[in-house]
Amino acid sequence: MKGSSISPPRMPLNQIAWSWLGAFLGIYSVSILSQLIHIELLSKLFLVGSFGASAALIYGAPHAEFSQPRNLVGGHIVSALVGVTLYKYLPLDTTLLAALAVSISIVLMHLTRTMHPPGGATALITVISGVEIHHMGYLFVLTPISIGVFLMLIIALLINNLSNNPKRHYPKYWF
Repeated sequence: MKGSSISPPRMPLNQIAWSWLGAFLGIYSVSILSQLIHIELLSKLFLVGSFGASAALIYGAPHAEFSQPRNLVGGHIVSALVGVTLYKYLPLDTTLLAALAVSISIVLMHLTRTMHPPGGATALITVISGVEIHHMGYLFVLTPISIGVFLMLIIALLINNLSNNPKRHYPKYWF
C-alpha cells in the first residue's frame, strides 16, 4: 500500500486562474440558462450536482482522458439513460436501483469508451432524486443533462483555448 512515486508539483498560478475562470463561467452559464427558462420545473433542475465534478475535470484538468468531449458528453448521457431506464422499468428498492445504476453506468462507459466519473453521480442522482425528475423520464436526459453538458463543453472550448500555454489547449481528441 505504499506509493511508488512522489506527489506532483502544484499547478502554476496562471493555470489555476484559468481553471477558476472556466469553472466559474461554466457553472454560472448553466445557472443563468436555468433562470432564463421560465418553466418552473426546468429552472429548478438545470443545475445537477455532477456538473460540479465535471467542471473540476474539464476546466481544472483539461488534458485528462476523463475530461475529453467524448467522455464528458457520452459519460453523462449514457449514465442518465441508465438511471432513467432502471428507475422506469425495474420496480426495485431505491438502494438497489442506486447501486445498479452506478455500476451499470460504469460498465457501459467502459464499453463505449466514454468513462467520465461524474457520470456515475448522474446515474445516482437520476435514481435517488425526487418525483419531479422521475416524472420527467427521458426528458431528463435532454434537459438538464445534455443541454447543460453541451453548454459547459462550449465554455471549456473557449476558456481552455484562450490561454497562451500550449499545454492548456482543449481537447486532445474528439472521438
